[in-house]
Amino acid sequence: MYDRQTESLWAHFTAQSLAGVLAGQELDTYPAAIVSWASWRDAHPDGLVLSRETGYTRDYGVNPYLGYDDVDEQPFLFRGEVDGRLAAMERVVAIGRGDDPVAVRLDPLAAAGVVEVTVGGEPVTVWHLPGTASALEQADTAAGRDVGATGVFRPVAGSDVLTFTRDDDEFVDDQTGSRWDIFGTAVEGPLTGETLGAVEHVDTFWFAWAAYEPSTRIES
Repeated sequence: MYDRQTESLWAHFTAQSLAGVLAGQELDTYPAAIVSWASWRDAHPDGLVLSRETGYTRDYGVNPYLGYDDVDEQPFLFRGEVDGRLAAMERVVAIGRGDDPVAVRLDPLAAAGVVEVTVGGEPVTVWHLPGTASALEQADTAAGRDVGATGVFRPVAGSDVLTFTRDDDEFVDDQTGSRWDIFGTAVEGPLTGETLGAVEHVDTFWFAWAAYEPSTRIES
């Protein structure tokens, strides 16, 4: 990535400028998630949506990297060594940086619904919700296979540490039976309106995360 003001080059995984006028500078980062339009619409019926009328002729529903999301392939244009603990193109949910980076494998997470891990000595709950298509598999982005959406949160409401299970299209805490959406907000039950603290994470491929965080601990 490069910024238009100074044309400095930036590493998108670290938010650091690697070369140019701003070399060594670091951007502020915020928790973000890739979710389905349906999940966003239901949680934020008045939310703003970016227009596709950008002034440029581009079909934003077409994937220019057809077949990229294939676990049996090698990463496109990557020339570094791949950490052989996982397949290069295996999807992971990557959490933490520096002292305790963690990669949660997507397929076991999807099967379980919820995985509890410790990152930097703190408990973290990792969620998976089916219903989000891969934008990197088929020519039509909406036709990609279901890779689901993920959320990563600090499982604390007030002074209580909660544990969760996935139930249909929501998550339920074992302590109060409240139901939570993929954004970490309680939508039904005694804790309605409570919001869990979001933890920064990246939905990515193993080769990319491991290149920046080679000391990553893998959680199945």
